[in-house]
Amino acid sequence: MLATLLTALLATAAPATDCHVGAYRLSDGSTLDIAPTDSDALRWRRIDGSTGKLTRGANDVWTSTFGWTDRPDGKDVRFGDCASGKLSFDGMAAQRIPLQVQETTFTGDGGTKLVGRLLLPPGHAKVPVVVLIHGAEHDSARQFDFMQRELPAEGVGAFVYDKRGTGASEGTYTQDYNVLANDAVAAVAEARRLAGARAGRVGYRGGSQGGWVAPLAATRTKVDFVIVGYGLAISPLEEDREAVAFYLKQKGYDQSVIDKAWELSDAIGLILSSHFAKGFDQLDAAKAKYAKEPWYKDVRGDFSYMVLPMSDEEIREKGKAFASWNTPWHYDSMAVLEKLHTPQLWELGEDDIDAPSGETLRRLASLQAKGLPITTALFPHAEHGMTEYELKPDGERVSTRYSAGYMPMTIDYAKGAFHPPYGASKVVGPEEITP
Repeated sequence: MLATLLTALLATAAPATDCHVGAYRLSDGSTLDIAPTDSDALRWRRIDGSTGKLTRGANDVWTSTFGWTDRPDGKDVRFGDCASGKLSFDGMAAQRIPLQVQETTFTGDGGTKLVGRLLLPPGHAKVPVVVLIHGAEHDSARQFDFMQRELPAEGVGAFVYDKRGTGASEGTYTQDYNVLANDAVAAVAEARRLAGARAGRVGYRGGSQGGWVAPLAATRTKVDFVIVGYGLAISPLEEDREAVAFYLKQKGYDQSVIDKAWELSDAIGLILSSHFAKGFDQLDAAKAKYAKEPWYKDVRGDFSYMVLPMSDEEIREKGKAFASWNTPWHYDSMAVLEKLHTPQLWELGEDDIDAPSGETLRRLASLQAKGLPITTALFPHAEHGMTEYELKPDGERVSTRYSAGYMPMTIDYAKGAFHPPYGASKVVGPEEITP
């Protein structure tokens, strides 16, 4: 998850949002989302998981490439003028859905001003509302979180906000889950206030790092459900160890190699968790011992692979930015989950390299055995972000689509109408949710 943040920090400034961004109803009754990207392209997504990047071509026709690959998929989009809210997608006519949108500023932990947005489906009926909890990204959730439109397009309200230090919100960026959970508590209160009589079931959805924050927030305010997407029931340091082991196993190495690689990961973890006061001697010794081993090049982890090539001096210099983030490296997820009796859905990817699901599933199973209302869903061939992928010739993954059933599962759980199967996911837990 740290790697996701670093990628965002290195990205160029996002362009102004295109006026065609929005949720649309296609002529066959299904929905289509048009979203901004971090370039001048757009991205389309459908509830079935299919997606593609749109690039403007001749005669103002936007052509699509398959998933995140560069291969044309034969689809194109022709937009009408912005005022009309019309488009043609793959030969089907579509009309923008008139979502009810309310912009707001509210007060988070310590009086920090946060900027948010509530989006509701058209009409006056009571609807569930999902408060979207940001991951480790440094960008604006109000600009880039596509669920803010996909959910209300399918009858579920969404409240999205820029977490502190990102987008238009004030404050300093932090990974302090305690502070972020207090902000999330304030976000639920603001979502309820804005939704008023239309608010039905209200709950959290936290993706990635938000999977630590959302359950913690749910212990501090009453919500009806918590949805965790590709999150963890282990600490950030344990995440790196699990990621190191997962990748090496995929490469065919046995536990004896993993034990050696953990010496590297543990030393790096000590450096980070001690604010760069300890661990350098351990890391230098482990490097000297293993740098020429054939498996050394395959040590990945969540953050270890970024640190390994650096000298001690480079680690100290480049690590200055991390010191102010207050990451709780030894965070005890289980202490929070053991006392949380709010119904939870955990959506996990079987092939997640950044946040491997194995130990998290085992820990959640132990809580299920104690009678806690936890449902787990493991999606095969899915990685971080719940995307499926193909391999390039060099072995690098490139995402092709979202897992089938992932978004319908999220929508149904929020509505309190959970009815597996959802795609090829393996679901374990309560079969029904009581609204």
